[in-house]
Amino acid sequence: MITLGKHGDLAARRKAAAFVRNEIADIKEEKEAVVVKSALQKLFSDIAPRYKDRNGGYTRIMKLAKARQGDGAPMVILELV
Repeated sequence: MITLGKHGDLAARRKAAAFVRNEIADIKEEKEAVVVKSALQKLFSDIAPRYKDRNGGYTRIMKLAKARQGDGAPMVILELV
């Protein structure tokens, strides 16, 4: 998704829209107006520009020592670099 966001053209927006749900990602108050950003808008305006100089490897995965309680599934912390 970040790679599509870096392209920024209409075709990339349509491809990303096919996968990203229409959910609210950010709500800000500016003066007397409330600005609501969808997840797709945030991807193209905020997240993708952060990685314009990076060719890939946008995430870091750190495995946790403890498994999930109940079913013993391995747990990780997934973060954007």
